[in-house]
Amino acid sequence: MDPSLLPSLAWFAHVAHHRSFTRAAEEMGVSRAALSQNLKSLESQLGVRLLYRTTRHMSLTEAGQKLFDTLRPTLGEIEQTLLTLGDTRDAPSGVLRVNTSRLAARALIEPHLAEFCERHPQVTLELVMSDSLSNIIADGCDAGIRLGRSLAEHMVAVPISPPLSMAVAGSPAYLQRNGVPKVPEDLARHNCINFRFSGSGALHDWDFNEPGKAARHFTQAVTGSLITNDDQSMTRAALQGLGLIQTVDIALQEHFSDGRLVRVLRDWTHGHAGFYLYAPSREHMPAKLRALIDFLMKKREAIQLV
Repeated sequence: MDPSLLPSLAWFAHVAHHRSFTRAAEEMGVSRAALSQNLKSLESQLGVRLLYRTTRHMSLTEAGQKLFDTLRPTLGEIEQTLLTLGDTRDAPSGVLRVNTSRLAARALIEPHLAEFCERHPQVTLELVMSDSLSNIIADGCDAGIRLGRSLAEHMVAVPISPPLSMAVAGSPAYLQRNGVPKVPEDLARHNCINFRFSGSGALHDWDFNEPGKAARHFTQAVTGSLITNDDQSMTRAALQGLGLIQTVDIALQEHFSDGRLVRVLRDWTHGHAGFYLYAPSREHMPAKLRALIDFLMKKREAIQLV
């Protein structure tokens, strides 16, 4: 079908509905002459007469009636869909797909799922868990959540957590048996639980900053009796007293608070940007995405790191 016919078909449907060029022109905000000329052009393109015209009356030909009977329900459906799109723009509704790391989901979203869903009952939240960077547009997601330092270029980024740091921690029982490391070099004498990145397959070298104003950042490889690509498995092993771990501090807040894990090497802590929610553009941002951003930014204000 020639797309250029679509405006003329819509104009024809208005004329056929009102059985009047004058009323149709008034409704559409165009002149009667322009509307009449447009319909003549449509008839010429189709090679068929659609309307009978006299100075006082207008009626549909058999072909015109057939075309109008086809267009009327189709245009009605289009109009209803456009109204629905307006509702989507103004009120949060529909499926909201968010690509997020497991850690971010557990720390920032899952504790508040019931509250978000209660506030926005017309939104269906779909969490797409992935610990590797993802092209959210190609994957059909509305937004992604990652650490700020990992953000893709040309994305709108909104902070949804405070600045974070890499925490080294172990259980009280492990530290009592093996001693407390004072400097990163002491880790060579400790059982360190390693994390392997699923995407690259590389082991995570632990991050540190030298104490002092310069605060030079450096990494250090560690060894131990366990390697995992799941941060929760790593944390559970530390809770059992197997060894030391390093992960983002926000993931360990509960265990620091109840004393099941103890943070060490604080003077050597490496800090970095927190988690960001990123989206392709602010322009025409859906209400459902704006609702999630506003919700998570409000929750960010209440996060207290120890």
